[in-house]
Amino acid sequence: MQRLACIFWLGLKEMVSLRRDWVMMALLVWSFTLAPVMEATGVANSVNNASIAFADEDNSPLSRALAAAFFLPEFQPVVQIVPGTGATEMDAGNFLFVVAVPPGFEKDVRAGRNPEIQVLIDATAMEQAGIGATYITNILGTEIRRFALGADLVVPQPVDLVLRSAFNPNRDTVRFAGIVALIGQIMWLTTILTGAAMIREREHGTIEHLLAMPLSPFDIAMAKIWANAMVVLIAAGLSLTFVMQGALGITIAGSKLLFLIGTALFLFTATALGVFLATLARSMAQFALLVMLIVLPMLMLSGGETPIEGQPVWLQFGTLILPSRHYMTASQAIVFKGAGLETVWPEFLALTLLGLALLATSLLLFRRSVAQEG
Repeated sequence: MQRLACIFWLGLKEMVSLRRDWVMMALLVWSFTLAPVMEATGVANSVNNASIAFADEDNSPLSRALAAAFFLPEFQPVVQIVPGTGATEMDAGNFLFVVAVPPGFEKDVRAGRNPEIQVLIDATAMEQAGIGATYITNILGTEIRRFALGADLVVPQPVDLVLRSAFNPNRDTVRFAGIVALIGQIMWLTTILTGAAMIREREHGTIEHLLAMPLSPFDIAMAKIWANAMVVLIAAGLSLTFVMQGALGITIAGSKLLFLIGTALFLFTATALGVFLATLARSMAQFALLVMLIVLPMLMLSGGETPIEGQPVWLQFGTLILPSRHYMTASQAIVFKGAGLETVWPEFLALTLLGLALLATSLLLFRRSVAQEG
């Protein structure tokens, strides 16, 4: 009981030290407020508020229907410009896309000819230009085919293909990217906070003072693990409520409590990883390099950026040892699919086992490091 009390009070001391570290506090606030918002809203997986102009030389019902087929929020209201001025308007930076409909376009469509529509694209905005070109092609093609079917110019296809997007019917990239960004910040910050706390004790020489007290390396490591994990868990809960659900309007299909329980298990593993990396590193610079070398690949292979099933088979088996994969899988199932404990318990079990293994390895290396320094 006395040992638990020592770990508790030592953890509170760690929280006080963190509160006085303005750089870490600023990083903590940034990581759970502006950083996930910028990452979620800055993804370019869809067209958003793109400027578009029409140079309509046909002025027919079909050409006017084509101009009316572009809606917010993907495109701004269509602006009619003088034919022949599309390149000039684009050079001036007024429009990202310019659609030029030639004279006699509807007449040629009714006659069964293959008229051409010119689409000018400002390719300096590479992401929006590439995605927008596909959007415009599909919109124009759909409207022209609808017109042709109404005028009995083509034979209807015998099969209609109906697409349904499961768990994200509007294909909202913000909803998906926001949660992935939050998970990434949780892993980055937990590892950095715990590892930086360990190295700070070593660089300031205070770890010898702690060892002079009736404390063991286990007590020191566990105090830093629970304190930093608690700070990140509270910050993650607040970010989920006020930033994800409040500012971004992300809906949580499952239980928020279950998501936080999974987060706590993952934090246990991530803090143990921070202790492990801090034990290997001899300075803050080495620790930063190790974090980039270890944590970044873990995030990239977790399934947030690239689906696990889209990775090579040999790599899929390799990612089973990554706690980030299990946490990402469980989080997406809870947040997007409304999964319960009966679905995500294997991932929770994997997180627990990986955390225990990593903690045991970290404590072993930490004891050896302390013995060598002593």
